[in-house]
Amino acid sequence: MYDHLTLISGRAHKALAQEIAEYLGLPLGPCEICNFPDGEIFVQLEHNIRGRDVFLIEPTGPPANENLMELLIMIDACLRASAERITAVIPYFGYARQDRKDAGRVPITAKLVANLLTKAGADRVLTVDLHAAQIQGFFDCPVDHLYAAKTLDAYFESLHLPKDKLVIVSPDEGSIKRSLQHLENLGGTLAIVDKRRANALETKQANLIGGSIEGKIALLFDDMITTAGSIVGAVNVVKAHGAAEIYVGAVHPVLCGPAISRLREAPIKELVVTNSLPIAPEKMMPNLKTVSIAPLLGEAIRRIHRNESVSGLFD
Repeated sequence: MYDHLTLISGRAHKALAQEIAEYLGLPLGPCEICNFPDGEIFVQLEHNIRGRDVFLIEPTGPPANENLMELLIMIDACLRASAERITAVIPYFGYARQDRKDAGRVPITAKLVANLLTKAGADRVLTVDLHAAQIQGFFDCPVDHLYAAKTLDAYFESLHLPKDKLVIVSPDEGSIKRSLQHLENLGGTLAIVDKRRANALETKQANLIGGSIEGKIALLFDDMITTAGSIVGAVNVVKAHGAAEIYVGAVHPVLCGPAISRLREAPIKELVVTNSLPIAPEKMMPNLKTVSIAPLLGEAIRRIHRNESVSGLFD
């Protein structure tokens, strides 16, 4: 059924890789990965991949440097083992924030990482919800950029929230396009939080643009939650305007620094994220729900391997 297809997982998110393998009905290829005493990474493929279509599954989230380097070494190992094609499956693409030169003497790190992946030997990249869509153009190889909006929306649809009370709230002006997509899928009305940046690390939310949210059910969507400052600020604005219930959906649960303490204190009924990144047990909360993107990635892998169209999965 899948001639010459091999799935290999790094250490960043073995659980997601296993789910993808189960979706495809394939085992994960045996691979030894460990660290030398000085911290350097060792990789050895424990099976023959000569002439095979290899998919390496490794999100480059925290610790970003360790996981990125591990992925680069895995790519090199596959290249030197004569794989026919190497696809880097990166559910969360790290270093995506630095996608342009917005100040003097700063790098464009997203382009640097794209160069590293292609120079290492990646023939193709499969990723989900890039922080900036234009990063696709930084690669000198094909990039399949998937969106997890429908996966999140399917969960919210299962809650049967009354559409006459539903308000989709964009947490800032830059997320309006994403919010409109959720609005089309879920229904309701649209509101926008006016977010102003205080400095490079902090933002402040001031006003709510749109119709009344008094007594309504608010759904806020973002691509990632890192320190949770922006999303919690938006939640507080929505609560101050009288929302009865507040739900938050995000694709990438980076959840670092003060994120968990902020989210625990915020008036959020449910926080729904995907499993693009692993969540440590100590970061789990009673109102934190996880939905799986394994079927989305698995279907994309199946279509790429069979040289079928993947465009239907981009919506």
